[in-house]
Amino acid sequence: MKQQSETVWIVDDEKSIRWVLERALSKADMEVTSFDSPTKLLSALDNNCPHTIISDIRMPEMDGFELLKRIQKIHPELPVIIMTAHSDMDSAVLAYEKGAFEYLPKPFDIHEATALAQRACDQYRSTQIKQIKPDEATSLLESQEIIGKSPAMQVVFRSIARLSKSSISVLVTGESGTGKELVAKALHTHSPRADAPYIEINTAAIPKDLLESELFGHEKGAFTGAHALRKGRFEQANHGTLFLDEIGDMPAELQTRLLRVLSEGKFYRVGGHTPVQVDVRVIAATHQDLEKQVEEGVFREDLFHRLNVIRIQIPPLRQRGKDIVLLFQQFLKNAAKELQVESKTATSEVTDYLQTRPWRGNVRQLDNLSRWLMVMATGHEITLDDLPPDLISETATRNSDISWEILLQQDIQQRLKKGETQLLHQLTPLFEAVALKTALEKTAGKKKEAADLLGWGRNTLARKIKELLI
Repeated sequence: MKQQSETVWIVDDEKSIRWVLERALSKADMEVTSFDSPTKLLSALDNNCPHTIISDIRMPEMDGFELLKRIQKIHPELPVIIMTAHSDMDSAVLAYEKGAFEYLPKPFDIHEATALAQRACDQYRSTQIKQIKPDEATSLLESQEIIGKSPAMQVVFRSIARLSKSSISVLVTGESGTGKELVAKALHTHSPRADAPYIEINTAAIPKDLLESELFGHEKGAFTGAHALRKGRFEQANHGTLFLDEIGDMPAELQTRLLRVLSEGKFYRVGGHTPVQVDVRVIAATHQDLEKQVEEGVFREDLFHRLNVIRIQIPPLRQRGKDIVLLFQQFLKNAAKELQVESKTATSEVTDYLQTRPWRGNVRQLDNLSRWLMVMATGHEITLDDLPPDLISETATRNSDISWEILLQQDIQQRLKKGETQLLHQLTPLFEAVALKTALEKTAGKKKEAADLLGWGRNTLARKIKELLI
């Protein structure tokens, strides 16, 4: 017997959004009903109930969160997806805090929206799990440090949002300069421990001989110069969060002590004999490959598993597309405010160029560039001539860190900007020519072997050589 089709209700005051979603979800064999106002949807709920509701957040008579609250009173198990034009972390956290099944940032990808609706319907069918009701006592602290609309950053925002009710350990990984410390701070800010202490320590920046005392404190007279009892970072962070940055650089003997604290919740100060009990959430971060360090015996495997309960991977800046422009604009404003000067803007040539850079220093490098330009650029508008020599002189080989898909996307964007059309007719021969030349070089000109590498027949290879003038 065929399963009944999923039913999805859409509410949005924008006709174009309703039309796009109706068309996409209908193609996925879902039964779709649209409403142009929340009150009409609520009236319909008196008689029927769909498998999923997709609601805009900003509507004239009632916002999406108020609608969500009313739906939960009637059907607490019904998944509601909130659409928002604000694809920042706070929007994601707020959507989850209010009990939404998921949030969908605008402009959305049709395939992602369809898959999300399907997942919500599947959950409603199979589990009938009640949605989390709004937390009346929780108000989100305003946090705009993390900026990003790219898909990779949306994954990060969703992870932070889903962990907003938890005090579980988190491992934050990513290259240097990607903003791991900002994610750690956001995890604390949007957690049940938000009002408790947040303590940071960079384990790579403190000499090995002092790190133990920094972490666990010491008793009076524990060593030369210990003239008084001193509480360590664990005690300072009691009931709150301790952020251990660059955990991969922690000495082996301290790894053992850290594991014991994480396992038992207690430790001894240096020179002490009385155990100190603490309740601390630990967030660790590293730019290193901890799995490789475990294999090499540099990092304890049991400590790795204790820290790696939940992992958040921060994408490098070069993989974040137009986030580079958003960050650059924000950093320029921040630098202007800090220096108490008028802010500058950048030409489209500059912002296009910045999106092609490898950004080995990631967000930190872009922030430093913004400060430099705010001081050194002479006009109100930043041009390519204003960029520092070291950025301009980066060789093309540094782009090897950027995937060929990103480079291809940037090339297509430039062609479209110039008004070019029928791009596949232009690009396909270029792609085939590069592949063919590379295969012939690999086989030292042996055409049969080159054809096998490319998956072509000999006749096709001969024809392509003639067509592509190779």
